[in-house]
Amino acid sequence: MEYLFDDLLSAGTVPQVDGEEIGKSRTGRPIRAHRFGGGPTTVSLIAGNHADEPAGPRLLDLLARYLSCQEADSPLLNEYSWWLVPHSNPDGRELNASWQDSLRESVELGRYLKYSRRELPGDDMEFGFPRDGADVEARPENLAIAKWWSESGGFDLHASLHGMGFAAGPWFLIDPAWRECCEHVIKRCSSAVRNLGYRLHDVERFGEKGFCRIERGFCTRPNSNAMREFFLERGDSETAQKFRPSSMEYVRGLGKDTLTLVSEMPLFILPRVGEVLGPPDPAAEQWRAQIENWRARLADGADCEEISSEGAQQGVTAMPLCDQMRLQWVFICSGLEQIKQR
Repeated sequence: MEYLFDDLLSAGTVPQVDGEEIGKSRTGRPIRAHRFGGGPTTVSLIAGNHADEPAGPRLLDLLARYLSCQEADSPLLNEYSWWLVPHSNPDGRELNASWQDSLRESVELGRYLKYSRRELPGDDMEFGFPRDGADVEARPENLAIAKWWSESGGFDLHASLHGMGFAAGPWFLIDPAWRECCEHVIKRCSSAVRNLGYRLHDVERFGEKGFCRIERGFCTRPNSNAMREFFLERGDSETAQKFRPSSMEYVRGLGKDTLTLVSEMPLFILPRVGEVLGPPDPAAEQWRAQIENWRARLADGADCEEISSEGAQQGVTAMPLCDQMRLQWVFICSGLEQIKQR
């Protein structure tokens, strides 16, 4: 299905599909979702859990438009049942509208550093799904999506589309239960990254927060128990208690051996990062200090264009949204192919 990506891009000319309203946000904005097809392979795709990551919502919006135009006998509808939540966090989308709504090919560094907003632990949509049926204190967005998912009977594949502000390149996170049988995913995604001219992001975190390196560019996805342990070990029980199950954990709790995937596409690619398998990564530490310096200068009134120009001069490269979405689509397709192989 990878060949369909250009068709997905063309679907941008199709009128937006409203879908069904499955709930409301904290401020009363509708949460919209889509169901397409009736095939035996059930697919859950969600984006926007971190609202400062624009590529995933754009891809799922295009996919919804494309699927809405398919004929009833389309293999996409007969082989698959698609459950899409293009943007789980409409309040967060509004907070980031000042720099996202005008996006064309890529993100401008200065505007991103000045205007991007995301929630802290406790308000984090990804780690905010209800612990059980009695957990009514989770965010209304998470409760609504969880209730909608409960009608599915479980999923064969679940992908949560995420991004990173800065990295050496794309990074792919895989369900730990599928760690030993994800060869196809690794092969297809590695090839796609290479063909687009990027380097894979790489880091060794030794299981911290659930991140266990598989090989360059691939890692197990995080989990809420490991997140809690991370903060408890640092004496921060207050933060530790705020973590609820992730979308991946919640979906696996629906009863199937779901292959869960998390894409991490960088908005900006940093030179020299990853040349040393950190942590510590000296280049990453230097860039972290530089980025904080830029944020401070913007807070003091520096011009966004000035910061963007400095970043470009120092080698910071914005990754085009089209490339981010293409790799997310390859990740999804390779996951579906991996399921059939297993």
